Amino acid sequence: MRIALIAPPWLPVPPPSYGGVEAVVDRLARGFDAAGHDVLLYTTGDSTCPVPKASVYARSSSEQLGVAAMELRHLIHAYDAVQDYDLIHDHTVVGPVYAQRFPDLLVVTTNHGPFNDELTDIYRNVAQRVPIIAISHAQAAIAKDLPIARVIHHGLDPEAFLVGPGDGEYLAYVGRMNPNKGVVEAIHIARAAGARLKIAAKMREPAEQQYYQDEILPLLDDDMEYLGELGREDLQELVGSATALLNPIQWPEPFGLVMIEALACGTPVLVTRRGAGPEIVQDGVTGFVRDRAEDLVEAVHKIPEIARDACRKAVEADFSTARMVSDHLNFFEDLAGRTPSPAP
Repeated sequence: MRIALIAPPWLPVPPPSYGGVEAVVDRLARGFDAAGHDVLLYTTGDSTCPVPKASVYARSSSEQLGVAAMELRHLIHAYDAVQDYDLIHDHTVVGPVYAQRFPDLLVVTTNHGPFNDELTDIYRNVAQRVPIIAISHAQAAIAKDLPIARVIHHGLDPEAFLVGPGDGEYLAYVGRMNPNKGVVEAIHIARAAGARLKIAAKMREPAEQQYYQDEILPLLDDDMEYLGELGREDLQELVGSATALLNPIQWPEPFGLVMIEALACGTPVLVTRRGAGPEIVQDGVTGFVRDRAEDLVEAVHKIPEIARDACRKAVEADFSTARMVSDHLNFFEDLAGRTPSPAP
């Protein structure tokens, strides 16, 4: 099958650090290519994913995130480039709307965000023409009357993550400086549990910087440390040495790659019962799931009950790139009217 993937223009594929959508697109593109399919990744010129690529922008621009003109120009050139492909997997928001100009193209889209009012109106406009993939059952459940064609969890390459010793005598928080991500709650939980906390968080945008200055900085001390936004190797070392990942999310997060990345390092996850958290973390097996952030204080003291090898095995069984790629290919072949092939 000839498969074209369209990534957003905001970050390269793969991203140098924070960037969940781009990390997923990278793994899918490489996975489709390894399975013997003819792949084109439409992205930006600074992307390094090792598959055939095309672009109109030489460089990505996170500073232009959400600028309509940049995204639309990116998509105009993308759809010109993918006209001869059997299937287009679009990971942008505007792309599936623009794709309606081409009724002969088979276009599939993945919603990486919440089905809020804005996105629901957009996806309702395209749902009869463009099949929608959800990334968790929790996300699909709030899609209201939208037809969800398939639920496919994200995955990663377990071999790319080293199992850490968990002997650092601290909790880790990884995410971005945003109230929905529960940074303040993580600090309060760690302090109440008498634990140290190391925070690695994206803080590039003005709103994130203001949130840090107003809400986070006053709470920091020798035991509550902000490390900045870490690269992949430093992040793996941080998480692999942590006793647990503290993830008290405050919104119905559609997935949460940080959780499966922690589990791949053998690190248990403590998460609130929001969004996809209960689909990723097996309570009492790979971490603890609690209704409220304050309920996670007790869970901190139960971390020794979790076997680190169980965390790693859960990722290998349920959240691998191979499984994610296989699920997508089977879905694509169903759409194309073909017999699904075995998993690569």
